[in-house]
Amino acid sequence: MSNKSTSENPVLIIGGGHSGVSAALEITEAANKKVYIVEKRPYLGGRVLQMYKYFPKLCPPFCGFEINTKRIKSPFESNIKFFVSSTVEEIAKEENGTGYIVKIRQKPQFINDNCTICGECAKVCPEARPNDFNYDMDMTKAIYLPNISAFPLKFTVDEKYCKFSSCKKCEEVCKYNAINLNASENIFELKVSDIIFASGWKPYNVEKLENLGFGKFKNVITNVMLERLASDGGPTGGKILRPSDGKEVNNVAFIQCAGSRNENHLPYCSAVCCMASLKQALYLREKNPSSAPTIFYIDLRTPGRYENFLNRATCDENIKFNKGVVGKISEEAVSNNLILDVEDILSGKKMKFTAEMVVLAVGMVPNIKDDLKNIKIGEGINIGIDENGFIFNQDGLNGIFSAGVSKFPLDVYMSGQSATSSALSVLQRNYRRDNG
Repeated sequence: MSNKSTSENPVLIIGGGHSGVSAALEITEAANKKVYIVEKRPYLGGRVLQMYKYFPKLCPPFCGFEINTKRIKSPFESNIKFFVSSTVEEIAKEENGTGYIVKIRQKPQFINDNCTICGECAKVCPEARPNDFNYDMDMTKAIYLPNISAFPLKFTVDEKYCKFSSCKKCEEVCKYNAINLNASENIFELKVSDIIFASGWKPYNVEKLENLGFGKFKNVITNVMLERLASDGGPTGGKILRPSDGKEVNNVAFIQCAGSRNENHLPYCSAVCCMASLKQALYLREKNPSSAPTIFYIDLRTPGRYENFLNRATCDENIKFNKGVVGKISEEAVSNNLILDVEDILSGKKMKFTAEMVVLAVGMVPNIKDDLKNIKIGEGINIGIDENGFIFNQDGLNGIFSAGVSKFPLDVYMSGQSATSSALSVLQRNYRRDNG
């Protein structure tokens, strides 16, 4: 029996990163169906925007994202409505059992669309905050522009650090009436026909790997941090400098599977780490031609078309490869260089290796498991999470789907394919319902 009233309800996408935005565009362009995007950050784009480049073409992320934002802003895409700085609090089935009522909580929107990103507010702000976009490697003011590709492109306020009524200097200096520090949060409900979970991932907490020295030695960083060091908008203006003394590095050790494929940490392979380290070794060679990075690996996973990318790195004589596990990292007191205790599997010997900086290839942890802890799920809604935190049961018959790293570890290219798959699943379900 047809239920067009429910089918005509918008689709809800939880997560406004690459997968979520891609799925939204696929749905609206294919079927002219409305979509809501709920994103917890103050901008769309997700973690991809924090990359310097992504493989295999080594394109900067804003190239593709700028096209998507233009598509969202086009008159045809008025079917997409997004809520930033927002989270889902409750999901319940509609009484007829074919759609959902979703409760949304949006943080106060202290900055409105009058913002011209002139930056005068930040100039007078007396408070500072760690810059989470740069993985806390530098600081911004409490009122700040999240990043140069932020969409919507406007400043935002960090409630944790802003002094609000005891300061208000930003409000006083703004010529465009763009700031209202008295704004309040907004709680509302949405009726939707289907839900796509696309809430992305976070890096594994490598401080748990005490033997590798992250958090103890300044010159041990993660692969996501190196993306920001290499970026022109990063804390070092695109120069790959080591944190302890700001020196340009030549001898960098890349350690694969930092916590991954380890039953005590992440038992699975995150699928992207090998390729990430290969491209980062190429970053280093490009930015400092005298550099000689070394990649310590268990095995290199570069399937299919990515073999060509591996060949590009292996053909560079300055990029070295060592098949072996790094057991421990210590630090030289004066130089702050790092000493790696390594096993060389091919020779069967143990050795020590000295590096100016170490980059840990950190695995991907899905956000969805933690997100669901904060959502009240109503009766009759089945969202299956496996032991690693990924959605293994989409419950497509009832309109629950997943995309991107909510489903399993994926690179940017495969995340786009996953988004297309979830969009197609939604449209097929709606078609069957309307013509059943």
